[in-house]
Order: sequence, then C-alpha cells, then structure tokens
Amino acid sequence: MMTVTGKTTSGRRIALCTAILLGLTAGAAAQEKKALPPATAVDMDTVRSEPLRQTVPVLGRFVAKQAGVVAARVAGAIENYKVEVGDQVAEGDTLATIVADTFEWERNRRGADVATAKAALETSRASQKLLDQELARLEGLKESPAYSQARFDDKHQETVRARSQVTQAQAALRSAEAALQLAEIQLDDTAILAPYGGTVTQRHSEAGAYLRVGDPVIALLDNHNLEIEADVPSNRTAGLTPGRELRAVIDGGTEIKAVVRAVIPDENPRTRTRRARFAVTLDRNADSIMAANQSVTVDIPAGEVGTVLTVHKDAILNRGGGQLVVLNDNGKAAFRPVQLGQAVGERFVVKSGLQDGDVVVIRGNERLRPGQSITDGESAAKKDNPS
Repeated sequence: MMTVTGKTTSGRRIALCTAILLGLTAGAAAQEKKALPPATAVDMDTVRSEPLRQTVPVLGRFVAKQAGVVAARVAGAIENYKVEVGDQVAEGDTLATIVADTFEWERNRRGADVATAKAALETSRASQKLLDQELARLEGLKESPAYSQARFDDKHQETVRARSQVTQAQAALRSAEAALQLAEIQLDDTAILAPYGGTVTQRHSEAGAYLRVGDPVIALLDNHNLEIEADVPSNRTAGLTPGRELRAVIDGGTEIKAVVRAVIPDENPRTRTRRARFAVTLDRNADSIMAANQSVTVDIPAGEVGTVLTVHKDAILNRGGGQLVVLNDNGKAAFRPVQLGQAVGERFVVKSGLQDGDVVVIRGNERLRPGQSITDGESAAKKDNPS
C-alpha cells in the first residue's frame, strides 16, 4: 500500500508540473505574440527590365538663327536713334533715322522730271497725229492734178520721224519714272528698320554721325528663334539622322527636347568633330531666360537599343563602402548587396544582385532592420481610406 501511494503521489506531481509548464509556455507565447510590433509601412517599387539606348553627353550652346548688323542703305547724317541697347523690337520697327531733307528734295525734282517727260510725250503724240492727218490728205489727192509725189514722200518721212520722237519721249518718261522710284526708295531708306524681331545688342554710332552706305548702325539678335549647335565626335554622327529627337539639359537641370536638323559636312581635323544643329521649341517664358552662347548638354546616341535591369535610385543604401537594397521577402525586410551601372533618369542599371520583378523599399528603408515586418504603405493607405 505504501508503495502504490508513493507512485500515485509522484504521478500527480509530474502531471501538475507539466500543466504548469504548459501554462507558462502558452502565457509566454501569448505575451511574445502580443509584444511583436506591427509591420512598418514603407513605399515600394518593382525592379524591371526596360530598353536602354547608350548615350554620351556632348556640350553644346544656343545660337540664334538670325543675328548681325543692320547697316545704312543711304549715306547721310544720323538724325536720331529710336532704340537703346537691350530693347526688344519687332520686324519693321524703326531703329534710327537719317536726315532726309536732301532726299525729299531729290524726290521732288525727280517728280518734276516725270511731269516734263509726260508733257514732251503728249507733244510728240500731237505732232505725230497732225502729220498723219496731212499724209492722209495728200494720199487722197493721188488722182488729182494737184498731187505731188515729192511732197507726199517728204510728208511720209516726217511722220516716220514723228513716230520715232514719240518712242523717244516714251523712253524718257520711263527713265524719269524709274529715277523717281529710286528717289522714293532712298527717301524711305532714311528710316532704318528692323529686318526681323529681336533684341538690340549694340549701337554702332550716335546722332549726328555721318554714315556711308553699308556702315553699321545697330547690332540685332533674334533671341526668340534659338537652336543648339554642338561639336560632335565624328564617330558619333552616324546616329544623328534629321528629325531624330534627343534629350538635352540646360542650366538648372531643366530637360528639353532637341531634334536633329542637320550635321554640317565639315570636319575639324584637330578635334575630329563636326558641327551639328538641333531644333528646339521654347515657350515665351523660356525665351526670357535663354541666351545665345548659353551652354546646353545634348545626349548623343552611342549605341543601339538594349534591354537592361533597372532599380529606383531611392532604393539604394550606401553602407560600409558598398551599396545595398532592402527587398520585400514575404513581408520581411531582407538586405541585398548590389552592383550598379549608369543612371537612367531616376533609376540605375543593375549589374548584379537583383532579378526582374523583385520588390524593393524606396521610402523608409533607412530605419529598417533585417527580418523586420514591412507592408506597402500605399496599399495600407488605400485600405484605411477606401474612398
């Protein structure tokens, strides 16, 4: 009896200890489960394959399609300037005027010559008409005893001379009218007009100065019609076909589109480059800050299109001299070393370490630890606010 009772008591004690241990384990598991922090919301992006065209940057500059000196077309003293350096002018605006008194009187004199030539022509025509009438009367007397062949022949020659005088008077009138037209053109040219719109960059003289024909008056630059000129290595010009659209970057990082217009077939033997021209379209706001000879970088094609693996630049962490990304491994943060290539916009080419379709953290990755639970913040936000 004593032995049985001892065994029974020992079994009860073992069962009680087992129950206590199970309870403690369950409680510890519950506490541990309760103590686990919630998944950290982060922004994610997918690693993807995309086409890439190799390019090389080439430094270019903006150039004006029209720029140069506006010259005097007639000789004379400058009466006054109508513009200052820096003024914006439109096509046809008056830039300066030349004293026009002499040209006005010359125009008037040529006008008088035209009137004289017209009067002379009318006189010649009247004389011809009179002689034609006399010749007709003499011809009507051919059957009459009063008819004289000699007199008829003389009158015929007089009519021929009269016709020549009419022709001569007509030519004199045309000459006088041409001279009048030239005088009017010279008078109009005393007003020096802008041949195109743009900005006045220099005044080459001042009021009172005497100008000869062809002397410079105003330097004008059309800043509303700019294009890009770049010296491109000759081994890179094969891809510059007219109409091809390229990427260009101006000061401040602003991107614009540059369209190949022409490659000049003249190579610089020292630099082995050829000049290329690119058309650009700039709005009026951009016109106000763009300037001729301003630097611009053009991405020139260096190879054919290829497919590369890319990752968002915000996914990259620099740790210990290396580069890492944080992967979403079934809801857990997994750190992965990567090797990167060149930048492509807001992404980097991946040489190794990632695969197409991998999901990486691009926001909040700096504070994560290996194995930490993560969730897509954008998806969580949509779940909390379904509207």
